[in-house]
Amino acid sequence: MKPASPFLTAAALLSLTGALGCQPDLRCEGDWCGTGVIVSAAEPEVLFPALATFDVHIAISDLLFWKLADVGLEANTFGDDGFVPMLAESWEFEGPTTISFRINPNARWHDGVPVTAADVAYTFAVFTDPEVNFINRSRLANITSVSVRDSLTAVFEFSRRHPEQFYDAVFHMRVVPHHLLDSIPMAELVSHPVMRNPVGNGPYRFVRWDAGEMIELAGDSAFFAGRPGFRTIVWRFASDQVAMVSQLIAGEADFLNFVPGPENIERVAEQPHLRAEPHKVGVYTFIGFNMRNPEDVSSPHPLLGDRQLRRALSMAIDREAVTRTVVGEYGEVLGLPLTPTIWIWTDEVETFEFDSAAARSALEELGWMDRDGDGVLDRDGTPLAFDLMVPTSSTPRRRAAVIVQDQFKRLGVDMSISELEPTTWDSRALDGNFDAYFQSLGHDASTASIAETWVTTEGMGGLNRIRYSNANVDRLVSEALNTFDRDEARAKWRDALEIINSDAPGIWLFTPIMVAGVHQRFENVSIPADEWWRTIWTWRVSPTEYIDRDLIVPN
Repeated sequence: MKPASPFLTAAALLSLTGALGCQPDLRCEGDWCGTGVIVSAAEPEVLFPALATFDVHIAISDLLFWKLADVGLEANTFGDDGFVPMLAESWEFEGPTTISFRINPNARWHDGVPVTAADVAYTFAVFTDPEVNFINRSRLANITSVSVRDSLTAVFEFSRRHPEQFYDAVFHMRVVPHHLLDSIPMAELVSHPVMRNPVGNGPYRFVRWDAGEMIELAGDSAFFAGRPGFRTIVWRFASDQVAMVSQLIAGEADFLNFVPGPENIERVAEQPHLRAEPHKVGVYTFIGFNMRNPEDVSSPHPLLGDRQLRRALSMAIDREAVTRTVVGEYGEVLGLPLTPTIWIWTDEVETFEFDSAAARSALEELGWMDRDGDGVLDRDGTPLAFDLMVPTSSTPRRRAAVIVQDQFKRLGVDMSISELEPTTWDSRALDGNFDAYFQSLGHDASTASIAETWVTTEGMGGLNRIRYSNANVDRLVSEALNTFDRDEARAKWRDALEIINSDAPGIWLFTPIMVAGVHQRFENVSIPADEWWRTIWTWRVSPTEYIDRDLIVPN
């Protein structure tokens, strides 16, 4: 049976190619065929790297715009060991605070103009401009300037030498075109039409965007780093998680990076045309307690500002039961606010084990008792009650919240649940307008991505929504980020994590083991833990498994 998608079937070939302004062509260029259809629930607002704020936006942008270099398989972020050349063919440390990059002379923008050092210098200006407001701008704070030595040499100057300065220079910025954008004021870039019709330098070029439905990309057969695996990539957008899985099973999509829930994973695994591929990710799920009063951030939260209360609440939750019920075998119970995918991971830090009796005793010692017999503990006339806000977009977190609510209820803790639309949830998290929130955070290979959530150092704690603060943690993390000895850095991180756990600013629950749904005809599929999309440009369709949609050759 042929797939039913209007973009994919041979019956719809005329409408697709007509929309592209070309005639149907069922020939392949040598052995280069293949259309990869990827589905996701979110749709980017624009396709511009400096404005990317979530995975699908970054993923599509990374197919269009390349970095100077990228981390290798070892995911090292110290120095430049293992980094892979991309737009830069080479680099040189010219001093403790100077790195020069030599642009590959064969790199081209999709309009044919060479990529130059001027593009790199302009990119730095864009990514650090407050009007553009790149989400990770703080991670570029140590770069004082990017200058042009000659047409192919860009020179980075740093305010100080530190272990991850090379990583900072290459990982966060995707190079954007100076010759097309420099005449547009920075304040207008966000809303400029070019943001929805980008010209990139990566393995794929932009073809078209049907709002709410799909984005089409075409492989650049002359790409300087080698021809990409797919001739065409179609990125489809579904209304919700159920629709994503349905499209995958119906043959309307070929790849879904995250199949939600054990029951859907089983459905995918049962399909003869699909395979389920588990892959680890740098994502951890936790309940974060707001340290500050939502109505007056200058004062502690009236309940959750109490360290001893947070410690008691942490002992009250059976994290194993939550994990197994919600994600089954596709998750690992966590005792730290990070995942085993990052090199500072340790099992030497003391964690809170589930002990309802100890939790009950600790609450009693703090004066929390059910004095009026209503099933809720109280103290000085105040009930032990708080609200947990959960995004409606996350089925696992919604399910886990109900389990946590029940476990708290058995101890007399009244936790209500507010399910909020993602935009409202994000807004309230940003404003600190909550008691507790159910968060799922991702981190990259750099330890600075952990620091962003748990320190209060100026310019670093951009994701510290719960306003956790401990001077010793700030000091240890700062020292860890600035030592060139990996063992010493690891030890300082271990000490910092020990303090964070002791303070119990949150209840760490699990890291998911993601399962991707992949069409059987896909080859060379690998899924990195930090950026699952990084290798998409090397995936391909097996020549023996072509179907009608693989033979579409856009002009």
